[in-house]
Amino acid sequence: MAPFEPKPLFLHRRGIGTSYDEPIERPYGGYDVAWNAPEWDDSPDEKLRPLVVDLDGTLIASDLLIETAFSELGRRPQSLLDMCTALSKGKAALKHRLAEPCEFDPSTLPYDPEVLAIIRQAKEDGRPVYLASASHRRLVEAVADHIGLFTGWFASNETTNLAGVMKAQKLVEIFGERGFDYIGNDAADLPVWEKAAKAIAIRAPAGVMRRLAKGTTEVECLPCSRPTWRTWAKMLRVHQYAKNALVFAPLLTAHLFTAGAVIEAIMAFIAFSLCASSIYILNDLVDLQDDRSHRTKCNRPLASGAVPLLHGVMAIPVLFLGAIAIASAVSLPFLGVLLGYFALTTAYTFALKRMMLLDVITLAGLYSVRVLGGAVALDIAVSKWLLAFSMMIFMSLALIKRFVELAARRDADLPDPTSRDYKNGDLEMVAALAAAAGFNAVTIFALYISSTSVNTLYTRPEILWLVGPLLMYWIARALMLANRRQMDDDPVVFALKDRISLATIGTAAVLFFAAV
Repeated sequence: MAPFEPKPLFLHRRGIGTSYDEPIERPYGGYDVAWNAPEWDDSPDEKLRPLVVDLDGTLIASDLLIETAFSELGRRPQSLLDMCTALSKGKAALKHRLAEPCEFDPSTLPYDPEVLAIIRQAKEDGRPVYLASASHRRLVEAVADHIGLFTGWFASNETTNLAGVMKAQKLVEIFGERGFDYIGNDAADLPVWEKAAKAIAIRAPAGVMRRLAKGTTEVECLPCSRPTWRTWAKMLRVHQYAKNALVFAPLLTAHLFTAGAVIEAIMAFIAFSLCASSIYILNDLVDLQDDRSHRTKCNRPLASGAVPLLHGVMAIPVLFLGAIAIASAVSLPFLGVLLGYFALTTAYTFALKRMMLLDVITLAGLYSVRVLGGAVALDIAVSKWLLAFSMMIFMSLALIKRFVELAARRDADLPDPTSRDYKNGDLEMVAALAAAAGFNAVTIFALYISSTSVNTLYTRPEILWLVGPLLMYWIARALMLANRRQMDDDPVVFALKDRISLATIGTAAVLFFAAV
């Protein structure tokens, strides 16, 4: 669906009771904007009145400017300077810069079923339906072609940002004031709603709805789901906070059970949790398109549109600053560890996760940083045995995670992943490395029990030998379940839901306390 070149637009008013068309010339205007608007009949029948639909936040529960920005940063973090340069020339220039290189698949976008139903009904009634968006013409045209229901479309180009008043002027110029119905979602649509015969709103904030209700335009509000606290908890990955319990490991292994130490460890846990949530959101924003193509990740709040992307963007600094404040209250050395954790996770999000094996080594390192953070928060020496054990066991879990992802692709006959530096043929090697790392952790644990240092902490260290078989059983079982395709994407989350895993962990904890 190619747009016309900028030139005078000829509309046609069909004569009532006649068989001829009376041409009416309306000048294109003093600005250049991408558009595709075939011949329109200016009919007096309101049932045939054109329906104009906004894109971002309306037809789709997403924002293409935010999507393309984070997608570009994910591929080329150094492009941030280019984006700032483009933004200095205006928002339209930024959208043009982001739209040109992006690999855009409109089929994966979270389309709103209510809006799609209205569009289909309008087409069945014989009404012309137009897509009018402030997004770049390349993206808008792709969406329009994918949906296949639009009579034409309007969009921004390199020099003009078709939003707010600019969009209202263009629609009035073409359809006339009160000559169209308009579906929108936020404050930027208020100027357009003022010129529409009927204003249809979806996902509009309460303040916008109050301002809209004060006008003279007929208003209709479409039903939509709002994010709940459960949705936010899912986006923040609250269920992943269990991983941050590793900050308590130094407290337990050092047998430091004072009230002050417990409070410091709890504060460290909260700081790591808030920091991790900020990174989870950042990672979801970067991986939006990949997540939507994934069998389970497509249900994540940002990918599915359950939480607006702008809300996710705003949550990142709030969570990170909260983590910084709590870490500063613990100690400056602990703040340094937390900042190192944030830097490493950011590097993982933008680069390391696309590097074969470096990604799993980084994940294992991030778990070890949590252990180190717990020791620094308590101002105690971290056990080298503990760091070595955690590095190996979490290396194994990270490799199991990759195994599950590759196995799912192979079973679905999908091509090699583009977002990871692995091939489907690596599946057996990844499984072997996972087993090797897991049983290396068992070896390290056995060497620790055999060392003289264990006698200073445990009165009955021989009981700890019973933990070894439990550990071997759990690792071997995890590998077997992954091979049988009965393992979730994240083995840590699986362990927290699996009864046998919980029983194994509980038994090991009892043995540790019995050995004290």
